[in-house]
Amino acid sequence: MAAEPAVASGSRHDAAIDDAASYNKKTADDASIRETMAGETAHIVDAAAERALCRKFDFRLLPLLAIMYLFNALDKGNLGNAQTAGLSKDLNFASGQYNLIVGIFFVVFAPPLALLGKKIGPSRMLPILMFSFGSFTLLMATTRNFSGIFALRFFLGAVESAFFPLVIFYLTTFYRRSELARRLAIFYAASNIANAFSGLLAFGVFQIKSNLVDHPWRWLFIIEGTLTILFAIFVFFQLPKSAAEARFLNEEEKALAYHRIHVDSSSVVNEEFNLRESLVIFKRPSTYGFLLIEIALGVPIQSVSLFLPQIVQRIVQDTVKVNLYTVAPNITGAVTLLILAFSSDLLRIRFPFICLGFALSFIGFIIYAAIDDIENQLQLAYYATFMMTWGTSAPSVILSTWYNNNVAHEGQRLTLTSVGVPLANLMGLVSSNVFRDQDKPKYAPAIITTASFGGFGFIVAACLGLYMTLDNRRRNRRQGVQLSARDVPTSRLRDGPKVDDFRWFL
Repeated sequence: MAAEPAVASGSRHDAAIDDAASYNKKTADDASIRETMAGETAHIVDAAAERALCRKFDFRLLPLLAIMYLFNALDKGNLGNAQTAGLSKDLNFASGQYNLIVGIFFVVFAPPLALLGKKIGPSRMLPILMFSFGSFTLLMATTRNFSGIFALRFFLGAVESAFFPLVIFYLTTFYRRSELARRLAIFYAASNIANAFSGLLAFGVFQIKSNLVDHPWRWLFIIEGTLTILFAIFVFFQLPKSAAEARFLNEEEKALAYHRIHVDSSSVVNEEFNLRESLVIFKRPSTYGFLLIEIALGVPIQSVSLFLPQIVQRIVQDTVKVNLYTVAPNITGAVTLLILAFSSDLLRIRFPFICLGFALSFIGFIIYAAIDDIENQLQLAYYATFMMTWGTSAPSVILSTWYNNNVAHEGQRLTLTSVGVPLANLMGLVSSNVFRDQDKPKYAPAIITTASFGGFGFIVAACLGLYMTLDNRRRNRRQGVQLSARDVPTSRLRDGPKVDDFRWFL
């Protein structure tokens, strides 16, 4: 991140300590302290101190959250691996029942669970959610029919739906807006690694010859569910409730952490949740632009996440090798995600990278759909699966970062995230219903449908980004200044675009 010209670090630390003391004691002069802070710059004034603080957060928070999300993605995506080993056949599914099970996973319980997480604290709610979906995954190993696995996937989807929104909100209470995308990318890359690792794990598990279970796919649920439960118990005692209560920070670092979030993330730090105020976010037209992009993004993401093994099966006929051939696309997807997210933070701009992701996935699906003679174009078809993962990895993270960067009110930020992220997940209903058995192995209708959603997302993201760019210029002309989002402290932006000084984070 580009550093701003430094000022005397002693005065900066004194001001930040005063801010934190005022916040913690809730004294009578709290209002005047906040008023003083509102006049401070949102720019970095002590780059060395902030880098040191971020390193502590990076080493103490990100590895735990990344591993949690890795297990979350494993538990969410293992159904596709089990399907390649004969899940539907072994449990005597009727036609279309597998797609129904995949779809029921995306029942939306995220908003109430996320709001509950705000009340009891994300650091407590996240391990509870993890323990829950690990338990349901483990129980899936005992299922004997469609009804049993359907019920477990329903409950698994319910507890999982709030996980990612709550992690995003949790990280916004530790990092500045321009630091968020690459941290979320590191966290989210665990999903791509999980998709790759799930292929390797499935490859190994399906080699197990044992009389303890009747079908090898049961071992997949047993191993992944057990590991998830054990890690949830561990992480419950490790995540800090907030920066102000982190045991690994000293008092000066806690004060700096509070100051950073107050001027470059939240209008009021650790604000108590108010439902009525939070719902005001749905009065903003930009909210519906973000939600439209989430809808468009959801279909490509869920298609790749749930059906990549089936897509690859057209290229590789061997059931065991299918899972191996999903590893490389998912790994390169994670690398692409990190490159685009780091670039987005460095340049402090979001929407062009979202558009780039949509373009990559659109091209990948179109190439795959256009191939008729698969035997003579195996390499091109396999390359197309790489483009699918490149294009679906980055936009999700950068989109979540984009609208979180533009909402300073904590309650409104959490409410929008808890609706937007599961809305994208809900589009798994589309994916699960367009990938039909009768369309094997090409799945032409599904591939074309998915590509269409990618093209639509590109258009909406480009239009919303253009609107924000023009609106920023209009605001600058009206005030006779040249301001960008980085110039305005978020302590002034509680009311969002209604504030004259508001500038869109592009």
